[in-house]
Amino acid sequence: MKRDEFETLALEHMESVYRMALQLTRHPDSASDLVQETYLKALRASESFEEQGGGIRPWLFKILHNAFYTRIARDQRGPMSVESFHSEQSGEREPGAPRPAWNLASLDWDQVDSRLKAAIDGLSSEYREVLLLWGVEGMKYREIALIMDVPIGTVMSRLHRARSILARQLSSLAKEIGVPNPGVPFDSEGDEDEV
Repeated sequence: MKRDEFETLALEHMESVYRMALQLTRHPDSASDLVQETYLKALRASESFEEQGGGIRPWLFKILHNAFYTRIARDQRGPMSVESFHSEQSGEREPGAPRPAWNLASLDWDQVDSRLKAAIDGLSSEYREVLLLWGVEGMKYREIALIMDVPIGTVMSRLHRARSILARQLSSLAKEIGVPNPGVPFDSEGDEDEV
């Protein structure tokens, strides 16, 4: 693939990549840095990119995912200031410091009920990431498995678990807005061909 063609394809997905980076980092500056790192790595590896039916988007998300978790591992090995150590031990964050985990930005996050936002924010990162890739980015199970480098069964299990937790936590909200059988996890129609 020629470089200008690659750049055109990659830039079409910059908004989605930034949205995911923002959810991972929870801080706009950190998200911008992560997107820049992702695109730099993608550009350097552009000659090795081969279209495999899913387009360039899953490949970019894979690079983003790996870059983010590499940063976390590197930061955990690095030196820590005394103030950071004490605020981490007490569960407090310094003002303006990025949060260690991320939350889900829904299709129209501004319109989402605060109780749903809080419940999603309370999910562990492995469940939130799968939920974000599936629900917001519209990725198939197979694509998520490739991005996260886990078996497809793990993706399905994490997604089911995330939806079950949310359904249980939000049963009163579901009743309030008229969702039938609020304790029953969402149906995963449309992905049977993914197994």
